Amino acid sequence: MLGLVQGCAVGPDFHAPAAPATPSVAAAPLPARTAGAEGPAGGAQRFALGQGVASQWWKAFGSPGLDALVDAALAASPDLQAAEAALRSAQETALAQRGAFWPTVDASYTPTRQKTSGALSSPLADGDITRYTLHTAQLSIGYAPDVFGGTRRAVEAQDAQVDVQRWQREAVGTTLVTNVVSTAIQEAALSAQIDATQQLVELATRLLDGARRQHAAGQIGGVDIAAQESALAQVQATLPPLQKQLAAQRSRLAVLTGRLPGDPLPQQFTLDALQLPAELPVSLPSQLVQQRPDIRAAEAQLHAAAAQVGVATAARLPDLTLTATLGSSALGVSQLLRSGGGFWSVGGTLLQPVFHGGALLHQQRAAQAAYAQAEAQYRSTVLTAFQNTADTLQAIVSDADTLSATAAAEAAARRSLAAVQRQREAGAAAQADLVLAQQTLQQAVLATAQARAARLGDSVALYQALGGWWQVADSSAR
Repeated sequence: MLGLVQGCAVGPDFHAPAAPATPSVAAAPLPARTAGAEGPAGGAQRFALGQGVASQWWKAFGSPGLDALVDAALAASPDLQAAEAALRSAQETALAQRGAFWPTVDASYTPTRQKTSGALSSPLADGDITRYTLHTAQLSIGYAPDVFGGTRRAVEAQDAQVDVQRWQREAVGTTLVTNVVSTAIQEAALSAQIDATQQLVELATRLLDGARRQHAAGQIGGVDIAAQESALAQVQATLPPLQKQLAAQRSRLAVLTGRLPGDPLPQQFTLDALQLPAELPVSLPSQLVQQRPDIRAAEAQLHAAAAQVGVATAARLPDLTLTATLGSSALGVSQLLRSGGGFWSVGGTLLQPVFHGGALLHQQRAAQAAYAQAEAQYRSTVLTAFQNTADTLQAIVSDADTLSATAAAEAAARRSLAAVQRQREAGAAAQADLVLAQQTLQQAVLATAQARAARLGDSVALYQALGGWWQVADSSAR
């Protein structure tokens, strides 16, 4: 009979939304390979359509130091620990909600010392019975059959909240790993720019020394010396901002791994030590909505909102409660189990809300509006996810072209500077031409370092856009 009573549940039955009807997550057709260039992070990358995202995708960068840093962050990050604690709290709350399926059983023992008026006591009674202790032991049982499924919908909503916390925990982990890898790449890029700038400082210093020797020999004037001194000062002025940024990235890496900013880090990163992934996964639309933790969290929130509609609907329907009481009362504890002092009761209550000032109706409408809100938020999350992925794929293609161009420009700038130096030594070029060639090379070197870092960063951004499944152990959620 209980199965018949609990055979239905009011409110909408949740079904996961379908993936967008689009053949690709890219905004435009992708080439088979990106452009390539000489040097670190210059190789061409191939797009693998439909390939899944590796759970430990950061290993594709081929850096043991980076792998160790990610492991340290996953082990010590307080943000991740807070997300895991929130998940455990939601799981325990869901288990507590399941208790509503079972009867409640409570045992009580009540000793009461009493005194009655002497005028009320029987004159035939022996002894003083105006003072006595009454011992009452009682077992109370209550059960509320889930006739219309309100309890099941409440449990369903809480289970969905567990999924929300699980995917939010996944999002925190993905963001943490992405930040660690991206910060390491930025450190490598800044180190490359600092090295390049220091080389340019040395070059400008040698050129200034040569200009001074020419000035001493009367071959050039003081204006040329001043121009070369200005060029050297301009290059030197670019070093402190780069060094400041590098120190900030080191501090950020320390904090991401649970350390204080002043704590030393054993790892240091350079562009030469980071490998550009040769193959990049490109998920299908159906895969993307299953992999992105923000989409899955929004879907779980939509599920919870749908279940709350059922809870609010059931609150307007009749509610049945069954109760039973079994107990005994006696003047002594040893007499509680003797016959004559026992009592019991069995009853039931059928409650039909009649008038609550419209509160129940409006609560149901509020739940329906919250469901509509969650549905719109889910669509917005999906659109943003597809936009992020499409933009990242385009950035990978464009930044590969940019690196190819900047690497060629750097090579041309080095050849140009060497030619101007020879012309200057032969007296066929002015000092201003030499300074201009220096500045052109400086800009080209920094642009190449930034372009190489951008390609590495684009790969990280793609893994993040596709979901970045960092959590290997918790496969049940997938």
